[in-house]
Amino acid sequence: MLYSIYQFWQEAHAAGADWAEDTRLFFNLLQYITVRAALACLLTFGLTLMFGDKVIRKLVSLKVGQPIRSAEEVHKLNELHGGKAGTPTMGGVMILGTVLLAVLICGRPLNPFVAVTMFVMLTHGLLGFIDDYTKVSQKSSDGISSRQKLFWQLMISIAAGVFLYTKSETSSFSLVKEQISISAITIPLAKTAIIDLGWFCIPFFAFIIVGTSNAVNLTDGLDGLAIGVTITVSLAYALIAYLTHHYWLANTYLNIPQNELVGELSVFLMALVGAGFGFLWFNCHPAKVFMGDTGSLAIGGALGTAAICTMQEFLLVLIGWVFVMEAMSVILQVASFKLTGKRIFAMSPIHHHFELRGWHENQVIIRFWIISIICGLMGLALLKIV
Repeated sequence: MLYSIYQFWQEAHAAGADWAEDTRLFFNLLQYITVRAALACLLTFGLTLMFGDKVIRKLVSLKVGQPIRSAEEVHKLNELHGGKAGTPTMGGVMILGTVLLAVLICGRPLNPFVAVTMFVMLTHGLLGFIDDYTKVSQKSSDGISSRQKLFWQLMISIAAGVFLYTKSETSSFSLVKEQISISAITIPLAKTAIIDLGWFCIPFFAFIIVGTSNAVNLTDGLDGLAIGVTITVSLAYALIAYLTHHYWLANTYLNIPQNELVGELSVFLMALVGAGFGFLWFNCHPAKVFMGDTGSLAIGGALGTAAICTMQEFLLVLIGWVFVMEAMSVILQVASFKLTGKRIFAMSPIHHHFELRGWHENQVIIRFWIISIICGLMGLALLKIV
């Protein structure tokens, strides 16, 4: 909306309208991505704080309390988390709602990179909502089956991948002034693409989106942990998207893939940052609300898509290392138990391992935040070391 207002003003100014000249300083600002990204961040933060308590009261009245696994299932962890039973879940609706509104107001929702990222976020959010509702209605920690969830995640991700690969505006990038496709794989420290996957990029994109979505979901096990890491990763990719937008910065100075349309993704990601800070206000220990799968699946899907849109998929491993660490701990735990009958960790995901080893919940959360911040800074530093 704000950009449309700018375009209206620009036409009036070109036609010589007096009012357009008098308001030049104000309306001219609306063209800049940095201004609209900052406004989106402030808007989502303000809206989340303003309506957070009302949303929480509504969730409480609907009796959508988070089911906690029984002592038979998780033993000592039940003693640590038993008090969280009944805390309202599905708080992710606050994040999705405010981000959607901010993008409609401050962003350019028809920008193809923004549109596909919003599509992945909202559809994963719907899938997560169905999963959360199933858990609440059945009063069980089990939601929809893992096969059903994975099937729909794959369908959504494949649709996004096909869109990005086949649409000319999203498939064409330049790298060191040479044209490359979004299907080309680039890595930090290299000035050229290592391989062009062609149509095989679609399953690769699906793997990234599904993997990131489930990794964020696994991380969402302690108050404020997942949303805190989300803020760091979103900030890093908002900056990367902005740099990818600029021809000189991307092609001459940093030597990273460049597409001027990607810059609008910064508005979306900064809206997610603001919503994250607002949600953390209520989700910090002791949490008044949980994001549930409604939030975690949606956020993970959006971050995975953002990494693809900026052609910095492998950098996500470093910037989102906490998410990777959480997912890998589960994979290693399951593999070790099936192959040897022994467990590597006291419990997975790994944040529960540290809890059972005597770390207080707040210690785990803040230390993981610290790791996330350091990894985010390291990831950004790699953009120039080429």
